[in-house]
Amino acid sequence: MWVVFCLVSGLLTIPVGSATVWAGAPYRLGMSAGFTGPSRGVGVELYRGAMAYFSFLNEGGGIDGRRVEIVSLDDGYQPTPAVENTIKFLEDDDILCLFNYVGTPTVTRVLPLIKGYEQHQKLLFFPFTGAEAQRRQPYRDSVYNLRPSYVSELDGLVEKFMAIGRMRLAVFYQADAYGRSGWDGAQKALAKSGRTLVGEATYRRGAKFEDSMQRQVDILMRSNPDAILSIGSYAACAAFIRDARDNGLDVPIANISFVSSEHLVSLLQKAEAERGAVYTDNLVNTQVVPDYADTSQPLVQEYRACMDRFAPPPSQVTDEPCPLYEYSSISFEGFLNARAMAHILAAYTEVSAHGIRWTDAFMNAVDRETCLTRLLRDELRQGVETIYFTTVSNGRLVPINEELWHAWHK
Repeated sequence: MWVVFCLVSGLLTIPVGSATVWAGAPYRLGMSAGFTGPSRGVGVELYRGAMAYFSFLNEGGGIDGRRVEIVSLDDGYQPTPAVENTIKFLEDDDILCLFNYVGTPTVTRVLPLIKGYEQHQKLLFFPFTGAEAQRRQPYRDSVYNLRPSYVSELDGLVEKFMAIGRMRLAVFYQADAYGRSGWDGAQKALAKSGRTLVGEATYRRGAKFEDSMQRQVDILMRSNPDAILSIGSYAACAAFIRDARDNGLDVPIANISFVSSEHLVSLLQKAEAERGAVYTDNLVNTQVVPDYADTSQPLVQEYRACMDRFAPPPSQVTDEPCPLYEYSSISFEGFLNARAMAHILAAYTEVSAHGIRWTDAFMNAVDRETCLTRLLRDELRQGVETIYFTTVSNGRLVPINEELWHAWHK
């Protein structure tokens, strides 16, 4: 059973008002993300998915007659602007909490700030990162995660590759806190079977699809890997895949969920059309949300209906062009983040005089018969644990079944 479905299914019964006049000031959530730069698509899609749900919620009267709004600021997926944005949010009395932040190098830098501003009682909800830092003390009590950790994603990938005889694993990763978090997850997963990485190559954050990854390809080809684990942003990972295939390195390449599969595949398909080459074969992408094409699931139906109805535009903090997807794994995650946030806000209205930190104690004291209580009680402050695996087939992302895994058996 989907843990994520159990988590949010209870939100279908959130009471919303029908008044046309708002009963109070809006709940304003502060979001710092990269809305500019080569990784901007992640922030754009996460914001759009959240706004799809909040638009639906607000149309029905919000939370007890109060709107829910996202106040977004651009950090370009860089730590210093993220710190500056966070200080603004923490010192702004109109911002209730932090929400939907994007990226490990940014989130890990703002954690000490959130901890240091504890007197403001502002928490970070559902950052788009699988790093370990916010799941451990001293920061665990200030952050709530919906998505699983990168350790879980890499553990799942290593287990799958080992099961099909692909024992020699190499890693391509971003040279920062994000990449090292994934590198550490891969090493820990391999250590379970007494193995280590056979090769590793890094790149600098901010790399573009037009950049050459020839040096990284050369390094990893010398290690003769059976498969490559890729921990990076979509532009850099797509560039690496392109150059790897151009050099005859055709082993499976696996990307973790931060990569934004739709953006990655779009870049590769464009390159295929321009060069007459094949770049989308033998790809594995982990996801932390179910297949948004599976319309047999009620949650998927609701997500797609909201995206169809509201077609949220990008945040107004950027005018850089960026492809907008009808549906995507990133916007689906943003949608789930917003649904979970709405449930927390509904509880907060009953204890608002004590601050949002009191919502934790309040939610734990009430038997709500939903997995949202797991989010608040779990040691890692994490609501979802399931990892999904996808590949490209007939031009679109599809779940990997056992037959597909067997086709890669060595």
